[in-house]
Amino acid sequence: MLNEKDVAKKLIEINAIKLNPDTPFTWASGLRSPIYCDNRTVLSFPAFRTEVKKALSVKAKKEFAGFDKVAGVATAGIAHGALIADELDLPFIYVRSKPKGHGRQNQIEGILNPGEKCLVVEDLISTGGSSIQAVEVLREAGAEVVGVIAIFSYVFDSAQKNFAAADCPYTTISDYHALMAAMTEEGTFSQKQLSSLREWRQDPKAWSEKFELKNL
Repeated sequence: MLNEKDVAKKLIEINAIKLNPDTPFTWASGLRSPIYCDNRTVLSFPAFRTEVKKALSVKAKKEFAGFDKVAGVATAGIAHGALIADELDLPFIYVRSKPKGHGRQNQIEGILNPGEKCLVVEDLISTGGSSIQAVEVLREAGAEVVGVIAIFSYVFDSAQKNFAAADCPYTTISDYHALMAAMTEEGTFSQKQLSSLREWRQDPKAWSEKFELKNL
């Protein structure tokens, strides 16, 4: 079974992890970031995809007992959630960020009955905003959410606070600390790249603002 650093190393190997401190990526929030973790890439590598599916499934069963349905967060959590549901032989649903604009105008796709216990699946956790939004949608529909699981987390303090405020536990199979350890061992990233990543991780907002000022 893959450990946290093994997962990080494989994400590097398949080029799911991209570092570019000189031309940062822009997140949905508007913040600039020197790193982009694209876990959709996992889906294109069958052997690793299977390992990730099994690692997520084992950890989910270990940390969140008693769930009877798996819920993916649209869009990136849908495929990974469906894979976990298939591995565990459980029903699957997914949650849109907002109700569909036509047809039945569903925000939850699939069958959800009040009182059912759901595991929420996301591909990546930064601040936890999209995951917690999905949790609240499910709760409003009468579900009990046992927790959230994802492939990777930046382990931001803001995420821990947001999940605590939502009274929702979460876990991942890899994270920022495992990634830094893997990058250091691999030796394929420059000290400038690693230093930028450490500086950004300490205060993403300040790092983003510093980049903007530098380029005025």
